[in-house]
Amino acid sequence: MSALPLLSHPSPDSIVAWRRGQAITRSQFVAHARRLADAFPPGRHYLALCQDRYHFAVCLAAGLVSGRTGLMPSTFNAAVAAQLTEFAADCFVVTDGDDAPHGLPALRMPALPVGRRDDGVPVIAADQTVAWVFTSGSTGAPVPHRKTWGKLVENVRGEAAELGLGDGAAILGTVPPQHMYGLESTVLLALHSAGALVAERPFFPAEVSAALAALPHPRMLVTTPFHLGNLLAADPAPPVADLLLSATAPLDPDLAERAEQAFACPLLEIYGSTETSQLATRRTTGGDAWRLFPGIALARQDDAWWASGGHVEQPMPLADIVESLDARRFRLIGRNADLVNVAGKRSSLAYLTRQLQAIEGVDDGAFFLPEDDSQHGRPAALVVAPSLSAAELTAALRKRIDPVFLPRPLILLTALPRNATGKLPRDACQALYRQHLGEPRR
Repeated sequence: MSALPLLSHPSPDSIVAWRRGQAITRSQFVAHARRLADAFPPGRHYLALCQDRYHFAVCLAAGLVSGRTGLMPSTFNAAVAAQLTEFAADCFVVTDGDDAPHGLPALRMPALPVGRRDDGVPVIAADQTVAWVFTSGSTGAPVPHRKTWGKLVENVRGEAAELGLGDGAAILGTVPPQHMYGLESTVLLALHSAGALVAERPFFPAEVSAALAALPHPRMLVTTPFHLGNLLAADPAPPVADLLLSATAPLDPDLAERAEQAFACPLLEIYGSTETSQLATRRTTGGDAWRLFPGIALARQDDAWWASGGHVEQPMPLADIVESLDARRFRLIGRNADLVNVAGKRSSLAYLTRQLQAIEGVDDGAFFLPEDDSQHGRPAALVVAPSLSAAELTAALRKRIDPVFLPRPLILLTALPRNATGKLPRDACQALYRQHLGEPRR
């Protein structure tokens, strides 16, 4: 493959997106992308700080047709802006909101022409760099990874096949498009399955239900375990969907079963990472085995498992420990950074977190390992449980886990510092830990 089209919609009038209840066609989308590309400043690197998913998609397409490269950090603040400037001095921001560009040159998203048509589909070189995507920082400092057009297209075409996604599905997402999962499954998947992305990113459960109900069938909800749990807690009878997709953290089988019953459709999980892109899928209610995308291989090297082949840009080590079942199936055992060893006994942060979240009265919670050698590897925990005291929580945990893993300290909060995909960045947990101990911020 030397070049691939920008999108796979067969007709100029094929629907590419839904925005504010209005359909946007392939012809309009291409015209909007060319209009924005013409407005770009001279810099070769851009940051799409767009809350509107359609604006993000237009920005992505404008970058592709003009040969520019996107920068995709998992969050954006003054410190990240400084890091991006060091990484690419010519970086500029494209924004459709009031977010501060933190000193970077900024372009306000221009008005997109209503009547203009462009019936030609741009063709993009397969080896063109689409973006540098930065890891979330949940296990350490963010690291950039290069993504090329040919590999990304191969990725999402494989995803569409593994999901059994037919042409024309409307894809609603609760995750941001700036995250790798959001980029793949709410933007690129739509562009290369002849589907329609949804511009809005609803947050509150009532908003998610209303947005989903407004879409035509077939319709798909792309979400996370955190968002899905909140949605079902607030709305046990959401609109019927045709497919649910979840990623960013392992999904509890009980939650998956409740979701399939509530939405009256299958729920599939995606396994992958920023480094590797998507690697495998599973239907959670059908068992714990994952099925690799076509062309992907896992191999054990020294103390780690590596992914290679297919759309993986280069062989990459996994952050997880796996059990290989055959050439295409495996089980997840746990994360390398997730294992806890206290007084000769072993557990995992994921297991301990599940036990904490299962306590009645706990709204949210997570175990983590502080960066403090004096604790000898003992985990701490962040908990949101308005009706429970620390002593009551500790007593409830004592019934569920070995006492050597009881958190020290257990920190009560009104909310956990989760990012837009429901993850807990390691530096945010560590900052709360230091604050609890009365240490100054670093």
